[in-house]
This record gives sequence, structure tokens and C-alpha cells, in this order.
Amino acid sequence: MQYLLTVLIFLPAAGAIPVLLARGRDAVRWTTLAVTAATFVLSLVVLAGFDWRVGSLGYSYEPGGVVQMVHRASWIRAFNIEYFVGIDGLSLPLVLLSTLICLLAAVASWNIEKMTKGYMALFLLLETGILGVFLSLDFFLFYVFFELSLLPMYFLIGIWGGPRKEYAAIKFFLYTLVGSICLLIVLIGTYLYSRDPVTGQGTFDLIKLAAMPGNFSAVARTFFVLAMVAFLVKVPAVPLHTWLPDAHVEAPTPISMILAAILLKMGGYGIFRVAYPLFPEAAKYWWMLFAIVGVVSIIYGALCAMAQSDFKKLVAYSSVSHMGFVVLGAAMMTTAAVNGALFMMVAHGITSAAMFFIVGVIYERAHHREIGRFGGLATTMPVYAGLSSVAFFANLGLPGLCGFIGEVMVLLGSFQAASEGSILMQYTGGAAYRAIIALAVLACTGVVLTAGYMLWTIQRVFLGPEKPEYKGFAEVDGREVAVLTPLTAMAILLGVLPVVFVFAFTEQTVKAIVGLL
Repeated sequence: MQYLLTVLIFLPAAGAIPVLLARGRDAVRWTTLAVTAATFVLSLVVLAGFDWRVGSLGYSYEPGGVVQMVHRASWIRAFNIEYFVGIDGLSLPLVLLSTLICLLAAVASWNIEKMTKGYMALFLLLETGILGVFLSLDFFLFYVFFELSLLPMYFLIGIWGGPRKEYAAIKFFLYTLVGSICLLIVLIGTYLYSRDPVTGQGTFDLIKLAAMPGNFSAVARTFFVLAMVAFLVKVPAVPLHTWLPDAHVEAPTPISMILAAILLKMGGYGIFRVAYPLFPEAAKYWWMLFAIVGVVSIIYGALCAMAQSDFKKLVAYSSVSHMGFVVLGAAMMTTAAVNGALFMMVAHGITSAAMFFIVGVIYERAHHREIGRFGGLATTMPVYAGLSSVAFFANLGLPGLCGFIGEVMVLLGSFQAASEGSILMQYTGGAAYRAIIALAVLACTGVVLTAGYMLWTIQRVFLGPEKPEYKGFAEVDGREVAVLTPLTAMAILLGVLPVVFVFAFTEQTVKAIVGLL
């Protein structure tokens, strides 16, 4: 088991070599599919070997905390940098989500004809970067993989994107680069402030850093804000979100799936892996600022989605709104809110991937994304409409589907933050009661707005009389059904059995995070 996670991380990158050596477009496609399938199977092996009864304690933020399947080796001795990977209840659901979405995105990439070999190689390199972020427990290694995921995405948008691909790619790169610089400052600062007075060496070990008394109290508030800026760019949260609609609109469908389902989760994961554990007192000091950011993102994203005529932009802005619940859940610091935020990341990964693929399916046939020009597709393409409806209703938070659980737990946890004994009430001496209630109530309006624009979209795209111009549209084929069926199944299973698929792994880790705060 020692090398299992290392193999999991680097298998896609290694698979890029035979992809580059393959001859013929079909060989390239099948090799990529085989590599992503093998990576997914290997993640299931990790799941099978994960002891959730003990290992869900995971990253306990205490000396001797349990992290499973650890592979640790000295890397750069002069600065005490290690190759340190491990898995716990926080990272396991996101690793499984990543390997599943990458496998489905490889199937969705079957129609890529331009420079297929380069596309698939960058695609696999991107998967390695993503898995490295979720499994790294050394801050320096985390940063390396965090940056590694940036370059493939830049080229995948900039070369294989739509008419404004260069603009979207550069905008994505610049926004993310600003966040990366902020994170680099935190990285260097934590090393300097953690230096041992005897050896003169600091540490990048995230577990040791989280367990240090005082957590760099002199500069903790500044470091925390810089770290949050870095991660909120990825989430993305208002006002750092403007790169997202352009990137989504111009990116090819499979890359939009990965961007929404996985890359945005790297921001939420960083909040719970780095920002809050390393700077718990600063997190309490700045709670209101980031709770407001979360609520504004929820409402603003929903209102912008409601105003869109472009199908893909609507889904992009809905991601801003849904990820606002993750930021709000983190800011409220109750067990229910944090659990809801983590569940929301997984659930949104499923629904957003499905939604972007749904847009891609109809775009390939109609060659436009204007919502107002559609209508009656439930008659023309009933199977497509049926599978799409599950994704739409999961996205709007219908009880029994995955979107409901995360939203309701974040909202319940937000109201619980106003109760006696909560972290925020203790920290503020009860003075935050009205602010917490007001923010929780405002967040509830986001649920109503989401239902509004999702139902309106269903009405305009699928209902009504069949339009003559779309009568010749072919029903979804086997490849498209193969992508949508697992996403539809997971949307239902996560909604019906959330404990089995997520909370069984995250519950104890969440208690440890909240306990630290």
C-alpha cells in the first residue's frame, strides 16, 4: 500500500507517453480511455483498502494523526521539503470524483479531431495535477501540483476552445496566477515562521504546521486572507469569478466538465486543507467577511444565471452560485455546515459535469446555445430530455437528489451558528447573532432563485410544441448515454444514500477540523 497513491497520481502522466507514441487517432483515443479507466479502477482499489472506521479520522491536525497509505520520502533536504502523500476522509471522495469525471470526460472527448494526440496528452497531465493536489500533505508539493494543473488547462482552452479561446485562456491564466502568487507568499511565510531555533529549518508538513501552537499569530490574519484569495479564485467566488464564464463558454465540452466538476473543488479543498487548519484564529477573526462573500456569490451567481440567453453561460453562473454554499459553510464553522460544504463539492461535481455535457450534446446538433431558440426537445429527443431532467432537478436541489443534501446542511449549519455554544457565538460573545441569522436567511433566497432559473430553462428548452427545425435531430447515441448514465445514477444515489457515499468518510475529519477551530 505504500506506493499505491504514488502510482495513482503518476499513472495518467505516464500514460501520456504511449499516447504520444501511438499512431492513428483511434489508437490515441483508446489508449487515453484505457489509462483513465485504469486510474479509476486504481482509485477503487484505494477505496477498498481505506479503513473508514479508523481512517476517517484522517487528517486529525494533531501529532500522530491518522493518515492512510502514506508514502513519504525526503526530496529537497536543504529546505526540509518532502514527497509526502496520504489520504483521509477529506480527500478520498474528491479523488474518486476526479477519476470518475476524467474517465467520462475521456469518453466525451471522442469527437476531438484537432491535434488529438496533444489534446489527450495534456488531458492526462491535467489528471495527474488534480490527483496530486488532493493527495499532497507537504505544502510545497501541494503548491507544485496546484500549479501543474494550471498549464494543461491553459493550453486545452487556448488551442481547442471556441472563437475567443485566446482571450479566455489568458484571462484564466492571469486570475489563477494572481492566486498562485498569494499562495506562494503564504508558502514561504509559513516556512520562515515555523523554523526551529536550533536547526534553523522550517517545515512544509501540513500536519505539523496545523498542530503548531499559535499558528504564526503575528501574521496569521494576513496569511489567512492571502490563502483565501488564492483558493477563492479557484472556487470561484465573487468578485474573483469573472474568468469562469469566459473559460466555460470557450472551452470544449469535456474540459468544461473537468473545470466545473474538479478544478473548482481544488479551491474548496484548499480552504479546508490549508487555510482553516493552519490559521484557525484568523478564520474566526475574518468569518463575517467570507460569510458575506459566500452569500453574495450565491445570490449574484443565481441572478446572473437567470439573465443568460447562452445555455453554457447559464450553467457557468450556476456554478458560482452553488460554490457560494461551500464558502458559506466554511465561514459558519459548525459541523453541519462544514459537512454540507464538503458534500456540496462532491454533489456539484456530479451535476455540473452532467449539465455541461448536456449543453455539449445539443450544441453538436444545433450549433448554437441560444436558449430562446430551443423548445419541444422532449418530443424530439425523449431519452435526452429524461436524462437531462434528472441533472436539472439535482442542480436545483430537489429532495431525493444530490443537490438537496449539501444545500440544506449548509443552511441548517448556518442557523446553528447562531445558537449558544457555537464557535462564532463564543468568539463574538453573542454579538454576531443577528448577522448570522441575516446571512442565513439571505442564503435561503438563493435556493428559490436557483429553482426559478432551472425550471424556466427546462420550460424553454424541453417543453412546448416540437419545432420543425429540430425534428431531424438524432437521439443521444451510445457514447452520450454512457457518459450521462453514471452521472444520473450518482445524482440519485448521493441524494438517497449520502451517508454511504460521502459522510461515512468525511464525518470524523470534519469533527477534527471544527474541533481545531
